Amino acid sequence: MSESTGSSSTPTSWRRNLVVIWFAELVAIVGFSVVLPLLPLYLTELGLQGEKEIRIWAGVVSATHAVTMGIFGPIWGTLSDRYGRKVMVERAMFGGAVIISLMGLAQSAHQLALLRAVQGALTGTVTAANALVATAAPRERVGYALGLLQMAIYVGASLGPLLGGVVADSLGYRAPFWVTGGLLFISGLGVLFLIEEEFEPVTPSADAPVEGKLTMRQRFWNRLAPVLGSASLLGVLGVRLLMRFGVRFLGPVLPLFVQDIAPAGARVASITGLISGVSAAAGALGALGLGWVGDRWGYRGVLMACAFASTLCYVPQAFVNANVALLFLQAGTGLAMGGIVASLSASLARLAPEGQEGIVYGVDTTVVSVANALGPMAGSMLAAWMGLRVPFLFAAGIFGVAGIVTARLLPRRPAS
Repeated sequence: MSESTGSSSTPTSWRRNLVVIWFAELVAIVGFSVVLPLLPLYLTELGLQGEKEIRIWAGVVSATHAVTMGIFGPIWGTLSDRYGRKVMVERAMFGGAVIISLMGLAQSAHQLALLRAVQGALTGTVTAANALVATAAPRERVGYALGLLQMAIYVGASLGPLLGGVVADSLGYRAPFWVTGGLLFISGLGVLFLIEEEFEPVTPSADAPVEGKLTMRQRFWNRLAPVLGSASLLGVLGVRLLMRFGVRFLGPVLPLFVQDIAPAGARVASITGLISGVSAAAGALGALGLGWVGDRWGYRGVLMACAFASTLCYVPQAFVNANVALLFLQAGTGLAMGGIVASLSASLARLAPEGQEGIVYGVDTTVVSVANALGPMAGSMLAAWMGLRVPFLFAAGIFGVAGIVTARLLPRRPAS
């Protein structure tokens, strides 16, 4: 552990930093959400033909990004604990601006998958922003600050698909990638010029090994060991893995399902964007309201209720034949997911050792990325061989299991 922790900002600047990162992350997530729901549809622009081929490649494109992000998440987290949080946010936003703009020039599914892999290695704006906010705000206000940041993420995720659908239907499937690149560049400039950071790394205790005498591998393990040795943190991360896997299981399936049940001549991209946007808007409400409930009555109860509510909303989605019904049911799952994300993020914030917030969020990124990699691949494969409706039933089962695991592993009251 440490005798003193690093400081990311002065006491008078943390509120201004929160406002700046709130808007920067809002714009960045709008950008990411512009293109994400359109990736399966963009594959047809790149020459893929046949439903099975498109469904499989949709999973591959989603998974490559997640694999590299999972590998690099703890590395960037460790570097943020050592060199500062602001530079990590800048790296994620400027790197994403370049790589996603290049995706609009891709000529094949292989090129798109390669660029998605590079994106995963360079980006991760949510993780970087979480670490910045968690270390800038006073300890007693971290939950409030992270809750507001999560709200920005959900609001951005609700606006992005709507914008992406309109741009794609009007200008084609390549234009949204350039829109995203521009939005990320603007966000990066805001962080570069408006965020104040006076970062000092933690001061090691007297009996701690001198880092200069350790290899890079030993230094990395010394920072990672407290996270892996905490039963409470591992329990929260295990629940995160299950629930993220459940929601990402349907990532590449949903746009194709919308297309399958839409009437002839419908603007599929716009309908997909509307459904994704409404779900994200409901998630913002869930994060705000259910996060508040969790602070007062415990995260375990909120997580259990949201997990079982997700199960009840996913089962009927397997049987709908109209996008209107799908929209309302997706809003229900979005509301529950907002409560899930807020409760899990608050739990991690309270359990993270002081001065090691970056590595905790980095490991969390790896957990999320594993789910992001396996979920779309599993969902795509299942859809390719068993149809587009079956994955909804599997997602319902996953959330049911997650609710049971939550009841067994997590404490009844929030960690202090």
